[in-house]
Amino acid sequence: MKSDNLKIPEYSKLVEVTYAALKSLGGSGKNNEINDKAVEILHLSDDVCSIPHLNSSSLSEINYRLAWARTLLKNYGAIENSSRSVWTITVDFSNVNTVNGEYIERNCKKANLVAALQDNSEEAQMEEAGIEIPEEVRPWRTKLHKVLIEMNAYAFERLTQRLLRECGFDDVRVTKKSGDGGIDGTGKLKINGIFSFNIAFQCKRYQGTVGAPEIRDFRGSLTTDIEKGVFITTGSFSKQAIEEASNPGKQQIDLIDGEEFITKLAEFGIGVKEIKDYEIDEEYFKKI
Repeated sequence: MKSDNLKIPEYSKLVEVTYAALKSLGGSGKNNEINDKAVEILHLSDDVCSIPHLNSSSLSEINYRLAWARTLLKNYGAIENSSRSVWTITVDFSNVNTVNGEYIERNCKKANLVAALQDNSEEAQMEEAGIEIPEEVRPWRTKLHKVLIEMNAYAFERLTQRLLRECGFDDVRVTKKSGDGGIDGTGKLKINGIFSFNIAFQCKRYQGTVGAPEIRDFRGSLTTDIEKGVFITTGSFSKQAIEEASNPGKQQIDLIDGEEFITKLAEFGIGVKEIKDYEIDEEYFKKI
């Protein structure tokens, strides 16, 4: 593990690569697009990309560090994000081609952020210290991931059933019989109220990485009347699994990993409630 971790770039390098990735994507991009482009630029191996981050639910170590790299760039004023996790290079940096990661680390608005990252502080401690936490690694997500992992298998299938209904699926049914060949449920997806597709889904509570063999096994379980397969996991998907799912010569499989699953639960308010709070500017009251 230690030798693998040495292959993962430090935050200063990832800050530079994240900015380069956004430039390459046309100045804006979603989390997964930025992560994929950064990995491509760095030529990281699949083994390195699969190293899990111990304290952050289903995130890999590289995606965890890239999440913080975006936060460092945001604190520096180089990028900004919308509520839909779309990151954009700010107007002030529109003509800036490259950034200096070490300089940004040294001049970060939240100086204690870098120290906390170097000390491997837990996110809850950072939050208490008033540090802005990336959405992907906020403590409530880690806690929810633990709850999902500990759920009864059939309860998790029913939760998935509810989520798919909220996403627009109809006639969603959980398969109760054993030996169903990997299919945990079926449903219909209607597009624009006209076109409908028969779908089958498999939902697995994994803490690790789903590989290509699991995708192939699921695809092999699909009957001829199934037009779309959806593989849902609380873990993550390996690069090979993603490539296998989108193989142009085979039936396409849509993938929902743990981070997206948790995001959807929050979006539809399923077992999750948003709590609004206020940050106190103590310096303001001292100087008024």
